[in-house]
Amino acid sequence: MKAWTWDRYGPPDVMTLKDVAEPAITRDEVLVRVRAASVNPYDWRHVRADPALARLANGLLRPKPGLILGADFAGVVKRVGDDVTGFQPGDEVFGEVRLGSFAETVAVPQDRLAVKPARLTFEQAASVSMAAHTALQGLRDVGKIAAGQRVLVNGASGGIGTFAVQLAKALGAEVTGVCSTRNVELVRSLGADDVIDYTRDDFTDRKGRYDLLMDIVGNRSLARLRRPLTSRGRLVLVGGIASGRGRLLGPAAQQLRGALTSPFVGRRIASVSWKPNSADLRYLAELMEKGQVTPVIDRTFPFAEIPDALRYIEPGHARGKVAITF
Repeated sequence: MKAWTWDRYGPPDVMTLKDVAEPAITRDEVLVRVRAASVNPYDWRHVRADPALARLANGLLRPKPGLILGADFAGVVKRVGDDVTGFQPGDEVFGEVRLGSFAETVAVPQDRLAVKPARLTFEQAASVSMAAHTALQGLRDVGKIAAGQRVLVNGASGGIGTFAVQLAKALGAEVTGVCSTRNVELVRSLGADDVIDYTRDDFTDRKGRYDLLMDIVGNRSLARLRRPLTSRGRLVLVGGIASGRGRLLGPAAQQLRGALTSPFVGRRIASVSWKPNSADLRYLAELMEKGQVTPVIDRTFPFAEIPDALRYIEPGHARGKVAITF
């Protein structure tokens, strides 16, 4: 099968499309014929070893042999392991792996997989898992969102942000999105009650207004991010393009500062560490079937042009997600 690998760290140019063996599956895994994938900052950070700590998982001096890039995917079940329940060959599915989805087939643990919503294309379904998991778990599990709360999303027009706005509305919140001028109408169309154009207005000047702030961009200090919150408000740090680029810890540096600061300030500061799981995928699928959440796709690239897709998203200005067709 064809798969995208990399044998040295650097820009997307170091990626190579190779012929590799189809992955074997364990008893609790599903082999999926990939029909679409999507790209995330997670992917170019692996390619560049940015932050440097990524080398601990993938190889200190160069990537370990046999690693295949890619996390998000959607496709058709080709084969199932002996202990797999709930999936059979021919099922249309979507999900996420740590690495391996930029390939014609991928082996997936059954607990990272769900049946694809019928109303979604493969490209839309492939754009869901990492971004939507992060948004959902950040709002629900870390932010403890409640109906009627005032929620602000900094970075509302990106991959995570477009899901966060829709999910916060589905969970009953009053939502404010922060984005650039060109994305104001997009964010409003997703259901935001208010939209702040950051080129004209600094959201951190709105003191004491929000119960929950999800920061996806990482372009403000913790002191500034606390200002718009109520005295008992919660700050959820996702980490973004502007957060720790090229450093040892990357976005984790801001998150570590938040963890150390939180006990000494009235406002709770916590970080999102997303955990892909089939229960949340099924919940997201239900919302998408109802039309309460719809993936936003900026552009689509063919499988042969995945390096171009990574170059496109790396500056951090994509509107929603960028999908890959096979």
